Amino acid sequence: MKWLLCWHKKLKKMLVGWKPLHWFAFCALCLLALGAYWYIWASEVRIEETWSNAIKPLGRTATVTSGASVSLPLDNFDYEEQLVVLYNRVPKTGSTSFVNIAYDLCKRNKFHVLHINVTANMHVLSLPNQITFVRNVTKWHEMKPALYHGHMAFLDFSKFQIAHKPIYINIVRKPLDRLVSYYYFLRYGDNYRPNLVRKKAGNKITFDECVLSKQPDCDPKNMWLQIPFFCGHAAECWEPGSEWALNQAKHNLVNEYFLVGVTEQMEDFVDLLERSLPRIFHGFREHYQHSNKSHLRQTSWKIAPNDDTINTIHKTKIWQMENELYEFALAQFEYNKRKLTVPDNKHLQKFMYEKIRPK
Repeated sequence: MKWLLCWHKKLKKMLVGWKPLHWFAFCALCLLALGAYWYIWASEVRIEETWSNAIKPLGRTATVTSGASVSLPLDNFDYEEQLVVLYNRVPKTGSTSFVNIAYDLCKRNKFHVLHINVTANMHVLSLPNQITFVRNVTKWHEMKPALYHGHMAFLDFSKFQIAHKPIYINIVRKPLDRLVSYYYFLRYGDNYRPNLVRKKAGNKITFDECVLSKQPDCDPKNMWLQIPFFCGHAAECWEPGSEWALNQAKHNLVNEYFLVGVTEQMEDFVDLLERSLPRIFHGFREHYQHSNKSHLRQTSWKIAPNDDTINTIHKTKIWQMENELYEFALAQFEYNKRKLTVPDNKHLQKFMYEKIRPK
């Protein structure tokens, strides 16, 4: 206690003897000390805020090391209004009928329909066009929700650093039926644009006669189309008879496509889409059933191939591979239809969340 009293007397004597310069220096030191304290405090606050911002993308409450709980916003991506469906339609599979329903209902359902028109009907995009197309579809928000359609091979959006990929859909058809339809379409056109003269107009050789004389228009290689459309833009996809292409097409059909229907069950295909993606496909089934859009683009005239022609085609490797893809797609489609309802086939399947912990 004595030393404290002694120190106080010395300090009082020293302060009385201070000159103005001494007081100025003392005040300056005090201000510097206060400034340093404030800087350290503000830095700690900024560090805390930085950590808080860093964990916001998690979309749920996270706990920082200090034990404080930080409330984070949920993912605000609007899946309905940002919906993009890409229909890379295979020619002569009934795609015109389906697309025209979309054009009829797009205004009512408030979505956009866009046709992808590639130079000279090429099915593969060049590298510059791949990048442009992918970025355009992703960034063109004024067009969303959207249904894009065109005769184009599958394009993997994940190769281009895209976070939200479009939903792929497609339709396949029995390969020989598709080839025969296309053969006569090139000669006689269809009821969609009956006055348009096709490039084989005037050629009256039947498909049976074509196969018998082994002409190029009915070469089984012309069936090699559904496999490459599902396989994609790789060079091997377009090599007729490639086992790799068939396997890749199967892989993409299961892993990259939301739904693949078959021409022979178009109404069920439309029904599944409406139930699954009503934001775009609401009302499609009723429109398909009661409008004149369910059988558009029928080939004006064609003759079914005879048994000899069918047997000849069925012996070829190309038909066998294309048919394998068709049967694979059909099995997957039938599976999706069965899983729509519970085993009694009367009630739609439902799901719920139970036993949520902690309470």
